[in-house]
Parts: sequence; C-alpha cells; structure tokens
Amino acid sequence: MSDRFLVTGGVRLAGEVSVGGAKNSVLKLMAAALLAEGTTVLTNAPEIADVPLMADVLRGLGAVVATEGDTVTITAPAEPKFHADFDAVRQFRASVCVLGPLMARCRRAVVALPGGDAIGSRPLDMHQSGLRALGAHSSIEHGCVVAEADALIGAPIALEFPSVGATENILMAAVLAEGETTIDNAAREPEIVDLCEMLQQMGAQIDGAGTSTLTVRGVERLHPTTHRVVGDRIVGATWGIAAAMTRGDVTVHGVRPEHLQLVLNKLVDTGARVDTFSDGFRVRHDSRPTAVNVSTLPFPGFPTDLQPMAIGLAAIAEGMSVITENVFEARFRFVEEMVRLGADARTDGHHAVIRGVERLSSAPVWCSDIRAGAGLVLAGLVADGVTEVHDVEHIDRGYPHFVEILRDLGAQIERVGG
Repeated sequence: MSDRFLVTGGVRLAGEVSVGGAKNSVLKLMAAALLAEGTTVLTNAPEIADVPLMADVLRGLGAVVATEGDTVTITAPAEPKFHADFDAVRQFRASVCVLGPLMARCRRAVVALPGGDAIGSRPLDMHQSGLRALGAHSSIEHGCVVAEADALIGAPIALEFPSVGATENILMAAVLAEGETTIDNAAREPEIVDLCEMLQQMGAQIDGAGTSTLTVRGVERLHPTTHRVVGDRIVGATWGIAAAMTRGDVTVHGVRPEHLQLVLNKLVDTGARVDTFSDGFRVRHDSRPTAVNVSTLPFPGFPTDLQPMAIGLAAIAEGMSVITENVFEARFRFVEEMVRLGADARTDGHHAVIRGVERLSSAPVWCSDIRAGAGLVLAGLVADGVTEVHDVEHIDRGYPHFVEILRDLGAQIERVGG
C-alpha cells in the first residue's frame, strides 16, 4: 500500500509561502538541454518526484545529470542516443517532450508511449503531424513513437488545438531545422514562454513567444546556458484557493500574478481580498465564499490543472456553481471522491454542477492524479474530522514539500506509511 495523508479539518490557513519553479516548465527545459552539446544548468528547479524521473530518461539518452537542491546540471553528449525506452518514460507524460530534441539532434527518435495522470486521452497526433510537416516520417510501432528524417526543413504548421506538448516538441525540432517554421494556434502558456526564453539564450531565433504564432528561424547549432525556471503558477494558485476555502490569509511569493490574472479575479468574485505585487500575491477571506462559475481553457483562460481546486471551493461556497472542463475529458473522475466527502455535485459530460454545503464530512478518498490529490487535501481542510487521502505519490510529482508547507500555514496534516 502507498503512503496516505491524514488531514484534520477546521483549521484556518495563515502565513507566507515561497513557490519554486514550475513542474510544467522544468521537465521541458531539461529535455531542451539535449539540444546543445555541453553543460546546461537550471536553477529554481522544484524538488518534486518528476525531476529525478526525467533525469533518468536523459541518462538513458547518454546525458550526465546531477541534482542538488533546486539546481539541475545536465551535460548533453556530442551524439545522444535516440531511443527512450518504456521503463524510463512509462511513469509520467512529460517524457514525450524528448521527441523534438532527439529529432533536432539525431534526425531520428524512438520514444515509448508515456504514462502519467489518469485525466483522459492525450493523443500524439499533433506532435507527429508537426514533425511530418518538417519532413519527418513518423508512426506508432510496437508501443513507441518512431520518427526519422534525412533533414528537417522549416514549414508552416497550424495546430488544430493550442496543445502545449505539441507546441513544445515542434518548437524544439524547428530550432535546428533548415529555414523558417511558423506555428499557428500555438500554446501561449507562461511555460511555453519560459522554454522560448531558454532556447533564445542557447542561440535559437524565435519570435512571437506568448502569442498564438511562433516564428522560428533554424540555426546550425545551439550552445549550453544557465536558466532560472519560471515560478509555478499552479502551485501558487493552489495555496491562494486554500486560503479562500479556509477563510484564511496567505501570501504567496515566487509567482508572477499576471500568470494568474483570471484565477485571482475569480477569487475576488468569491468575496476574497486579493493584493498583488511584483513576484506574488496575498489572498484573504473572512466569510463563506460566494459561488462562481468556472470554464477551463488554454492560457490565458482558467487552467485545467486548477479545476479540482475550483470544485473544492465550489463544494463549500454559498450558492450553485457550474464548472466546465474543456481540456481533459476524464478530469471529472475527481468529483466521485468529492461526493464521498459530502459534496453535492453532479456531472454531465463536460459540466459539473455543485451546490455548496456549509461543511464537508471526512472520509477515505483516493488520488487519481496530481491536481486531484491536491484538491482532495484542500477539501479535507474544510471537512469535519480526519480525512484519509490515499495514493499521495501523485501529489509528490507536482508539489514540493507539500505537508511541510501546509503545516507551516497552520494545517493539521501528517503523512503515514501504507
């Protein structure tokens, strides 16, 4: 049996927390280090379980990787291996982001289809079609993405959906392709901008970061660099929502508030007082939150990664909320666990209707993914009694020092072995 958290409800969170680098950025930056022979250094890396997993993937491709605190040092070889096998990539989805760098450096790649969170299908069609547009042959064979090309040639590419993963892989392949590549309907997330900034430091020529059109002019080679990982907006917002749910007062440092503008506006709509400053924000709430509706969308919309926390907030808010999931079809699996905690919630396709109750009730619940796990812990903070949250290794993959931070904010939570 895996570890579990015991969460005692009824405590108001208060204090300050510093947020480290973004999970959704650091893993892609680690893959990008393969693009240049030599040693690249990433600082402000989060101390989460997925970082050593990605380090193992890179080691399997011939890189030397060392981690110390919040610093990751990656030495990429002159000739990387091109086969990322199943044992290395099966544990987490982000491992597929080595596909673009391997095509750029080796002109061929064999990457086992990855595992990861149970939040719905995330097919690699757009990744493959983007590589094909650059001149590669790509197919799924024996459980692997297999791609190869005599040469990569820049091309206009239009994505059907602003997929973060597809944008990243196509971008990383295009930086060493011949000629110019345009990616229309590209993802605009801050983590994409972070990747573009690191690639530019390595010598890549990229215009349009943060917009829906990226223009890449390929160069012959890149060089290693040192880069600071952007702050984790999802972790930061989790603590802000926790403050609103527990009628608390939490100040978050290390996150750019402009990366969370819509989320912070939603907290204001619940009745919270929100103050922002250059590298963070403060959320205060002293009464029962007011219900608000939320629809998840790609950036700058409400992040799908915060949908479980939005449902937790809606579960104890005054009034009825409608939460619409537009990104991952299976993310509402989490609602079944919220119902176990006494939430009045119903799902219908892409919508969840939640009628807030004054207080939830403790029960044993199970995490299905990183964000669902965090959402269940937040729900446990506003439930009567002690809530047991199982399969918490999911939370370890996205939240560094999760229990310690909550304790510092006043929560009663402990980790016990299975």
